[in-house]
Amino acid sequence: MPIDPAKAVAAEPRSAEISWDHKDVQLYHLGLGAGVPATDPDELRYTLESRLHVLPSFATVAGAGMGVVGGLSAPGIDIDLAAVLHGGQSVTLHRPVPVSGRAVSTSRVAAVYDKGKAAVLVLRSEASDADGPLWTNDAQIFVRGEGGWGGDRGPSERLALPDRQPDATVERPIREEQALLYRLSGDWNPLHADPDFAKLAGFDRPILHGLCSYGMTLKAVVDTLLDGDVTRVRSYRTRFAGIVFPGETLRVRMWAGEGSVQMTVTAVERDDAPVLADTVVEHS
Repeated sequence: MPIDPAKAVAAEPRSAEISWDHKDVQLYHLGLGAGVPATDPDELRYTLESRLHVLPSFATVAGAGMGVVGGLSAPGIDIDLAAVLHGGQSVTLHRPVPVSGRAVSTSRVAAVYDKGKAAVLVLRSEASDADGPLWTNDAQIFVRGEGGWGGDRGPSERLALPDRQPDATVERPIREEQALLYRLSGDWNPLHADPDFAKLAGFDRPILHGLCSYGMTLKAVVDTLLDGDVTRVRSYRTRFAGIVFPGETLRVRMWAGEGSVQMTVTAVERDDAPVLADTVVEHS
């Protein structure tokens, strides 16, 4: 079998030094659609080095690290990228992400789950610098055609939406070239750029990175309900419920709670087709 669950989970963690600076942060923010309008003071916090702060979802791409694609080369894993979809993502912040830094990222396969017709890999990476822990990332990777060995199915928690209208709803357009810009932050999967590869994966054209819609959604929440203060974010998790194409529009519905915001994200042009679900930001 291309996935050996026991070997993958038992493998020694891999550590690598990572670094980033303001240019990496600015490129990431631009890849999320920041900077419109270009002179808006609120947008300049994402694009101008003298005012820069770091959206916490930058932790998913900082220094490239193990990365989603890199994690698929771990011992016990030998799979076709055309069978891979990003199933979910969580980020826990131990303190605010600095504009520039150097850290050690330690990565491992934390779990392998058997979903019957697919496998789910949980790729965990933890970053620390000289002052201690920075963040913990968990990426849930859905691998079609690799399940069925009788293993643990893993968690399947679904969050019920509040029984009321959203506290805020915003729409965020996705530019036609946005996936091409976002991939410069380190996710080179041709699914997001090459039409021929996208067709092999079952799509009529390239799709947007799940982590791009993930970052766009966090930015919408920070800007709308957290007073633009990125340091208030403590953790952020989602399940990727569907795809979205460059050129479409994300609709983000938000429900504010005590210390948390719950969201759903849909594609406007396809009758609110689900994009992100079970999505929560925990904040101070």
